[in-house]
Amino acid sequence: MKRRSILGAAATVLTIIVLLAAIEHGTLVMKPHIRSKAAVLMDLETGKLWMDVNGGAALCPAGMSKMMTQMIVLDRLAAGVLHWSDKVPVSARAGTAEGTTLNMQAGEVYTVKELYQGVTVYSANDAAVALAEHIAGSESAFVSIMNAKAKALGLSGETVFANATGASPPSAERQQGKLVETRMTAVDAGKLAAALITSYPEVLETSSLTQMKLQSKGLYVSNTNLMLPGMGGAYAYTGTDGLKTGYDERTGYSFAGTAERGGHRVIAVIMGADSQEERFKETAELFDYAFYMELPPVRRFKYLLGRLGGAFG
Repeated sequence: MKRRSILGAAATVLTIIVLLAAIEHGTLVMKPHIRSKAAVLMDLETGKLWMDVNGGAALCPAGMSKMMTQMIVLDRLAAGVLHWSDKVPVSARAGTAEGTTLNMQAGEVYTVKELYQGVTVYSANDAAVALAEHIAGSESAFVSIMNAKAKALGLSGETVFANATGASPPSAERQQGKLVETRMTAVDAGKLAAALITSYPEVLETSSLTQMKLQSKGLYVSNTNLMLPGMGGAYAYTGTDGLKTGYDERTGYSFAGTAERGGHRVIAVIMGADSQEERFKETAELFDYAFYMELPPVRRFKYLLGRLGGAFG
């Protein structure tokens, strides 16, 4: 019996050594184990999906859908029909937006740049509604532009925009079927993020800001993306510079993240994590998988141990 135990332990050690050697030489890299409802890992340059976990399921993306709001703002700026310095009055509708807001009040006036930063950095719903109304005259008209853009970008029919914010309607209204709600697949979220970065790489200059300030209010707010290196916390990840977080009470916590190392940029989408910490942990696992050969030795070793632990656990 003792001999068998020794032989079994030796076989396990040998297996681990062989796996480590194979992974180290690039012949085998174990994929992360995703616990969230959906996830994709995309190569920006080729559009190839390196991982696709339930990526075609339509889920409530919440604030992640604001990537489309950003896209339309940047489209209008590029066309010259909108300018960063344009003044935007906050309507009563925008001033009463719920969820994450900058506490903007009806009648206050902000620049397009301030509102765009509020959407990009803090995922502010009041800023998103104010921009939508300014661009299209009403939020409903802006939604039509969003869905037309989704079609032009080749997003699937499973992705539908219902407002400028991604916020879901109250449960009572959902049960009565009164409102269409925003839905998005993880694959479409990745495609939208890729289109946004490719068309307007300057979006990353704003999405990488650790905080923004509303000058008139003297209000500072921090970025909701805790993976930014400048945030300096437990989830900071070298090379990360965007892109958009989201939370829905039914779907859970979501994140469309992007990072670049050695001139190689990838996009990772997590939808339906159990906590905001989990969405960043899983995104880091996806980034590690993509950047394995570019990780520092200690991080590479930890990655290997984590993957092997999952394989033998």
